[in-house]
Amino acid sequence: MQRVTMTIDDDLMAALDRYMEAGGHQNRSEAVRDLVRAGLSKQPKSDDGDRHCIGALVYLYDHETRQLSKRLTHDHHSHADLSIAALHVHVDAETCLEVSLLRGRKSEVEHFARHVIGERGVRYGQLVVAPAEAHSVDQGPEGRPRHSHSHD
Repeated sequence: MQRVTMTIDDDLMAALDRYMEAGGHQNRSEAVRDLVRAGLSKQPKSDDGDRHCIGALVYLYDHETRQLSKRLTHDHHSHADLSIAALHVHVDAETCLEVSLLRGRKSEVEHFARHVIGERGVRYGQLVVAPAEAHSVDQGPEGRPRHSHSHD
């Protein structure tokens, strides 16, 4: 076995302790191992990374973290080909919530989401992915696909 040293903020540690007690874990190491296994089991399969998808990336972050807002904005601009839309909400004095809608190859959407969620100061992140077929489509005036059905 390998020994790993981690730094975890107080709120996350309290949540880990509650998870540990609720799950009947004997110690934090067992709880962390279970969480790591669960996270790894959600990793993408190697055969579907080229499939197109639509994703909703939801994340909470501390906007006071040094340069984080600037880094996140830069990340989104650097991946403009994946971005469809974004929603930004001020949750409280320190916390922002963003929902980014993404479209592209599944492997690229997941890579971008992992990068954003991994930024220092991002407290929570989750990506929800739905399959989307890549079709040759008629482009609208802003380079976005047009569609023919109405929204009555």
